[in-house]
Amino acid sequence: MKEAYLYEKLEQKKVRCNLCNHRCVIKEGGRGICGVRENRDGVLYSLVYDKVIAAHLDPIEKKPLFHFLPGSTSFSIATVGCNFKCKFCQNYEISQMPRDYNRITGELISPDTIVEYALQNGAKSISYTYTEPTVYFELCLDTARIAVQKGLKNVFVTNGYMTEECLKEIYPDLHAANVDLKSFREQFYRELCGARLKPVLRSIEVMKSMGIWVEVTTLIIPGYNDSEGELKEIAKFLASLDPNIPWHVTRFYPTYKLTTPPPTPVGTLQKAREIGLEQGLKYVYTGNIPGNEGENTYCPNCKKLLIERYGFYIRRFDLKNGTCPHCNTEIKGIFME
Repeated sequence: MKEAYLYEKLEQKKVRCNLCNHRCVIKEGGRGICGVRENRDGVLYSLVYDKVIAAHLDPIEKKPLFHFLPGSTSFSIATVGCNFKCKFCQNYEISQMPRDYNRITGELISPDTIVEYALQNGAKSISYTYTEPTVYFELCLDTARIAVQKGLKNVFVTNGYMTEECLKEIYPDLHAANVDLKSFREQFYRELCGARLKPVLRSIEVMKSMGIWVEVTTLIIPGYNDSEGELKEIAKFLASLDPNIPWHVTRFYPTYKLTTPPPTPVGTLQKAREIGLEQGLKYVYTGNIPGNEGENTYCPNCKKLLIERYGFYIRRFDLKNGTCPHCNTEIKGIFME
């Protein structure tokens, strides 16, 4: 166990956790909504500090990040636990383990060892992913600081529910994030995720203001968040922040507690991509349909194909110093030449 970061002590041995926007007030002996932060005698502890449940070498495109070191690999880790209760979670076996099975497990791996594994495997970054990195923030922060000293970048794949204090604590050692913007409706967040929309929107704004490279993913679920009106609102919001934010519109498959809706029709994703481009976004990508042209990067000016992908892998890379070789338009992102 490790004493938690970003919490305050209250009267009667209660504590308030300030890592995420639930801001749980936890009684002595209790745990937060995430299930992995426990109050013991008035002190808040992380129960997963060095208990890594998953560790893999992934293409950065799997996060998905398409404009951040494309073609590189990212050493990806997770612990159990999550501060959301998404009924459609694809990693529910580990994200909901403390809640569904009252279990906390994982292999004991220190921050130094995580960084060493990343270097040994030739990764350019470490991704905190699979579950919500906010709930194992102590491990993320300690690892990220070591990683930067060794020349590695740090990536969050996140639901975006962290507090501003959390982001300020890890700044400037967080370099990129893919944020799940699951819907543009409070009801969706409340009923399907056990959370609220506005803190997520605020996190995206704060990350952008800090200079963190941000990409956004929306899993499109038939009958829940696939209306043209809602998709237009999401695209308009992102474009108002920065038209260069890549937006990934991704295919849903039935899973966990949401098994009634069918897989998202390909036509719905293609329409979502069109909506995003119409609202002024320069880069909109379709996900979970390998081989679709929506996986590729095109110059927003001359429309030439610049990066051709199949799934998580790059088939063609045609950028010159971060610009289109055909018309010299800058393609926003962080690229390796």
